[in-house]
Amino acid sequence: MSEIEILQADITTLKVDAIVNAANGSLCGGGGVDGAIHRAAGKDLLAECRTLGGCDTGFAKITGGYNLPAKFVIHAVGPVWYGGHKNEEQLLASCYRECLRIAAEHQLSSIAFPAISCGAYRFPIPRACEIAYREVRTFLQQDSSISKVIFACFDAKLENALLQAQSKA
Repeated sequence: MSEIEILQADITTLKVDAIVNAANGSLCGGGGVDGAIHRAAGKDLLAECRTLGGCDTGFAKITGGYNLPAKFVIHAVGPVWYGGHKNEEQLLASCYRECLRIAAEHQLSSIAFPAISCGAYRFPIPRACEIAYREVRTFLQQDSSISKVIFACFDAKLENALLQAQSKA
């Protein structure tokens, strides 16, 4: 039986098989969680990311975790919010599905997600949380290879939004 956990945490400190990075298309670091992951992992993460050729919105790529407690980093490129008229919801849902697919392909049993697209990309937090929770729950109902999914929330507002999404599911 798979477990979904929602908690306030610094994703860079979690001892899981993989953490997800809310990356930009270059995969070469940025602000927010992306910058924090790159700083915590060390320069070897950036060096590997430079070999990947970037990543399209709605997709993800995997690298080593380097100096992180997590063995791997799955870099997901979420959509920038433009008011919901540019397939933002579908692209965000695709990010979660792609990360879980990659984790399952690599036989990883635990994964932690940040709030993809909820910072500088301005995706409305309540809607993003509903999409995230729905996609994770749906995946776990179809594939039991991942035993634990953590939503690592950077603050109480995000944690509460995810708990609301969970209660609606």
